This record gives sequence, structure tokens and C-alpha cells, in this order.
Amino acid sequence: MGEKSHKRNTGRIVFLSLLTLALLTLAAGMVYARFGGFGTGSCADTKEFAKYAGSVADITVPEQVRIVALGEATHGNAEFQQLKLEVFKVMVERYGIRAFALEGDYGSCRAVNEYIHGGPGTAQEAAAAIGFTLYRTEQMAQLIAWMRDYNETAEQGEDLRFYGFDMQRMDWNYHFLTKAAERLEVDASALEQLWDDKAGRPADSVGSEQWASAIQEVKIGLLQHEGTEVDVHCANVLLQNCELGRAMASNTEGMTVRDKYMAENVRWILEQEEALGNEIIFLAAHNGHIERQHAYGSEGKAMGNLLSDEFGEAYYAIGTDFYRSRCNLPKSNGKRFNHTFYSHDPLAKASKKCGYEISWLDFAKVPDNSALKQQIVDYTWMGSVGEGYTPFLSLLPMSYRVWASPAKLFDGMIFVAHAHPTAPSAIAQHQE
Repeated sequence: MGEKSHKRNTGRIVFLSLLTLALLTLAAGMVYARFGGFGTGSCADTKEFAKYAGSVADITVPEQVRIVALGEATHGNAEFQQLKLEVFKVMVERYGIRAFALEGDYGSCRAVNEYIHGGPGTAQEAAAAIGFTLYRTEQMAQLIAWMRDYNETAEQGEDLRFYGFDMQRMDWNYHFLTKAAERLEVDASALEQLWDDKAGRPADSVGSEQWASAIQEVKIGLLQHEGTEVDVHCANVLLQNCELGRAMASNTEGMTVRDKYMAENVRWILEQEEALGNEIIFLAAHNGHIERQHAYGSEGKAMGNLLSDEFGEAYYAIGTDFYRSRCNLPKSNGKRFNHTFYSHDPLAKASKKCGYEISWLDFAKVPDNSALKQQIVDYTWMGSVGEGYTPFLSLLPMSYRVWASPAKLFDGMIFVAHAHPTAPSAIAQHQE
């Protein structure tokens, strides 16, 4: 064999070797991105899991509980939205809960509350009024429709109420505040002059302090009248929104402020229900907001952490997780699409291997001498997908997982084997 031929063969071998290596690396990268690792994680003891797992209908809460919080591992899966209705039904029928509180703005959820008490429109339009695409789903419409149907035959004082405890939007809070001012002849002209009807927010030229001052003037006027608690709360939520806007320059500070005010609003909802003779409420939000231990930075605490500190064992947190999620979420350009995630939660994997599509595990019912108990206590990776997609979610799977002890975050968990994407609609917001 000649020298030139030998060099050509050597070059071909090197090229093919590099190509093979590149293809193997690409394949490995695709597997890693798909499963969030080279596999789907470890599995908890399936025999022990099957011994203590049950269905959503088996959920019970201790007698001293005053707040039952249901989390969702993602905002974009149909099963987690459907669980809101299924768990709430159990709470209504077994514990007499009459209040459903959502991670949505108070004013927009007040609009939903009017609908479930016989207001105009459809359940789909009521869901759209909440103002977030993630709630414009058939599952949310079914929850709202069920509450309306329940109220049609409920005895006096036994009706269900729909609350919101967030403060990210302004339109419905402004709507109800100005309507109350008109009804009670409170001067709201200064506030109305600052509002841009077309944009559904204060005019761009309006400063935060000017806007807050105008809200405060209307609030003071309403406080001169009795029975204005719900209208004054609209003013308070608008003021919270002002503070949130100032804090959003820092993501950590913004999240801390938001969760602090959400916790305050949950307390207010509980007080409203106590005044009606109800001692317990139900709320639904992302896992990250309802966890007993969740912090932003070194000092900021999540809503569930704050409520747990205040109410102790009277706060009951139900977390959720998935084995596999085909999740609907938006890209940076706002367009929504479906993406697959794996949680690597050994409890979720055990639930799936036991044949459950959905299962409930009450941590308190698992004895300390069970092998499963240690797996509940140990730190592990759990799924936690927010409302937004970036390529980092595929390149760095830990960015959509939480490393924590399930027992420290929740009192029990619901596991979904295969979570399917929601299908948000383009229903226009309904407003009178």
C-alpha cells in the first residue's frame, strides 16, 4: 500500500471516528434532554407504596385544619387543573368547605363569584375573566360550572364562593372599585382620569405614587360606609399591585413581595369566611407557593411558608407531582406549545409502576418503620414547571426540578403517572 493511500485511509478512519463520536454525543444529548438524565430516576419501594396509597376520594384532613392548600407541579397539565375540582368536591362534601380560593387576582375571581351566583355569561367566559391564558381551559370551566350548579340548589347560607388571592392584574379590581364609588357617591374622578380604558391600566404617563394616592383617596371614602369590606379589598389589592410593580426590578424581591401579599389575602379570605360561620377554606396554587418550606433568596418566604409559620398544623399542604408530563406552556414570544418533562421523583415513579394513573399518599399514615417513610423524608428531585419555557429547561433538567424532602414541603401528595397538556382557548374576557 502506498504512502498516499495509507494517509487517505487514516484520514477516513479519523473522520469516521469523529463523526461517530459526534453522532453518539448528539444521541446522548437528545436522550438526556428528553428524560432529564440518562434514565427516569430511582424508584421508591413499590410494595410499601401500594400498601399505603389510595385515591383522591380517600383524602382526609385533621380536625384542627383551617386552610387546605392544593398545589400543582405545573400550570399546563389537564390533570392538575382537574384535581382542583375533584379535591374541592371532597372538601365540600366531607368538611363543609364553602370557599374556593385561586392563584388569580381578587377582582377577576370576584367576577367569577358573581357568575356562580347566577350572573350572566358562560362558564368559559367566566374562566377567561380570570385573565391568565393558563386558566382558559375546559377544566377550569368545569369547576366554575359545577360551583354554579351547586349554588342553584344550595340552601341559604350554604352557597359556594370563589375568591382570588393574587394581585398581578388591575382591570377587574378597578372595575369593582369604581362601581362601588359610584353606588355610594364617593368621588373617584381623580382615579378615573388616570385610567386608560383601552389599555385596561393606568395611562403610561401616570406615576406609581400618583396612582397609589388616587386609590387611597377612594379607599378612604369607602371606609366611611358600612359593609364595604369587599370593595375596600379591591383598593388594597390595587395598592399591592403598585408595590409589586416597584419590587419587580429584582426577581427575588418581586416574588417575595407577591407571596407576602398572597398570604395576607388568604388570611383576609379566611376572616371573611369566619364571619359567615365557616372555619376552613380551600386554596389552589402552584406547588412553589403552597409548600411549607420555600424561600426566595436568603430571607424571602413563599406564601405556604408564611401560612405554615402562622397557622402551624392548621395549615394542610397537598403537593402534586408527575412521572411524565407533556406540558403546555408559553415560549418567550408568547406562543404556547407542548413539551415533555420527567420529574425523577421516586414516589411518582413508584405510583406509576404500581399501575396508578393518579394516586394519593397521606404521609401521616405511613408508619416510621416503613421503608417508604424514609423515602418520603429523604431529599429527592421533584417536578416543578413554571409558566414559561426556555431551552435551559431541556439543557439543565435541574432547572425544572426541586431538590427537597417531600415530608418537609407537604402533608401528603397526589401523583400523576402521565400528565397531558391543557388546551387553552382564545375566549374573549367577559366583562359587563
